[in-house]
Amino acid sequence: MSDSSSSEFRLPLEGKLAIITGASRALARVALAYTSPSSEAQVRALAERIRALPYAAPTFAVQADLSTTEGPSHLIMNLQAQFRAAAHTGDGVAHPQRPFVIDILVNNAGCERVVPLGQIDVADYNEVYDVNVRGVILLTQAALPYLAATGARVLNIGSVGARAGFKDLSLYCSSKAALEALTRCWAAELGRRGVTVNCVSPGPVQSAMLDKIPADIVEMQKAQTPIQNRLGTIEEVARVVAALAGRDGDWISGQVVSASGGWAMY
Repeated sequence: MSDSSSSEFRLPLEGKLAIITGASRALARVALAYTSPSSEAQVRALAERIRALPYAAPTFAVQADLSTTEGPSHLIMNLQAQFRAAAHTGDGVAHPQRPFVIDILVNNAGCERVVPLGQIDVADYNEVYDVNVRGVILLTQAALPYLAATGARVLNIGSVGARAGFKDLSLYCSSKAALEALTRCWAAELGRRGVTVNCVSPGPVQSAMLDKIPADIVEMQKAQTPIQNRLGTIEEVARVVAALAGRDGDWISGQVVSASGGWAMY
């Protein structure tokens, strides 16, 4: 088999560096970013699982508070330091490796507040928007100088709530709507560099965040989900993200992809 043919069957993300925020909630070099110290054990365990895979790649865990103005830049600097340190082995000898280039950025970190309009205060607004919107802007901005010259991927994780709207979740839903607008703007701005920017909007997915959503909203969404009237899984959403991050996403940009089991979000 020729080299060109062999390349068709290589792992689609082989050798790439991917940053995934909110990791406490492919085969690339994976940077798992998390906010709270309480998530460290969970993230470390996930990193070990990735390293144990048959084609395991270097995996980095980075703590950074994306709700602060300095957190996003701290994340990139910390990761860069870990990446450079990985070039040295126990023998103290530096070994050649690729430059620090970010191929994939998945803006997955997010938070929600269940509070009716009449009770929203500035603290509620700041808690949601500092992470869900400002954090995404500042992290993508901090990563920008290091994005691969061509073919980099930026993937924002939205929600069907951005278009559906749910009671008592106006802060969360509006913040996810902002991500859709950022996706379209960045796709137009970065496309000349070959960078694609897309938004993946899951329906209800079994997760720690979903446990905080009122049960009646969750049950309503399940009832209206055509595929088996069930919740989605993290793995099902992850496969959509992985497809857009790989070669299948070459010609897709500025789009909102609904990963919702057919749930009507439009």
